[in-house]
Amino acid sequence: MEWQGEASVMTLRRIGENAVILTVLSRDQGLVTGIVPGGASARRAAILQPGNRLSLRWRARVEDQLGTFTVEPARARPGLLAAGNALAGVNAVTSLLVYALPERDPHPRMTDLTEALLDLMDEGGDWGAAYLQWEMRLLDDLGFGLDLSSCAVTGTRHGLAYVSPRSGRAVSAAAAGEWAPKLLPLPACLGGQGNGGLAEALALTGFFLETRLAESHAGKPLPAARARLVNRLAGPS
Repeated sequence: MEWQGEASVMTLRRIGENAVILTVLSRDQGLVTGIVPGGASARRAAILQPGNRLSLRWRARVEDQLGTFTVEPARARPGLLAAGNALAGVNAVTSLLVYALPERDPHPRMTDLTEALLDLMDEGGDWGAAYLQWEMRLLDDLGFGLDLSSCAVTGTRHGLAYVSPRSGRAVSAAAAGEWAPKLLPLPACLGGQGNGGLAEALALTGFFLETRLAESHAGKPLPAARARLVNRLAGPS
């Protein structure tokens, strides 16, 4: 079995004295894991940083074997290590993807959005809103997408103020009535009326990541890297 292409580094961990187990995200293969002989060397360490893009060849004797990577640098993203927020960002993105996606299950739209987000983080500037949309896409790709386009009760597109914690659909203020205290607030940055910015929006996506994604993992909690990033993005500047 053999595969060749480009992919971005997600995670790596040392095995033995000189090798590492590397997991990458490829557009056409999804998450792929393999051993990199000599990957623990100082020369390889800079190449195999999470977020960097690699040119790879993966080989295995049979399809379900771990396999071995031959790696060459394709494009570095040095900005991911240059700022605290960017480092927290790449850690959250890579750990969530490895947590959420099955091995060798392609998600091309999610991969494209991930590459674009990593580029924004690498360039610096304000990428908080892009990260929020990335989490929304992750929920959607996993079958837990939120429908915030219209009211689940009346069908109206106006006056949306809440989200049903059961269905993930928007609810208007007028339709909520006495049920309002049991609904989740829909932040203004996601089309809701009134206040609510990035912090509130990440609390909303976090609720569904916890109650849908984490529950499907038999009690395995979300990666702590996500909470660390949210604290940075939602905290005072």
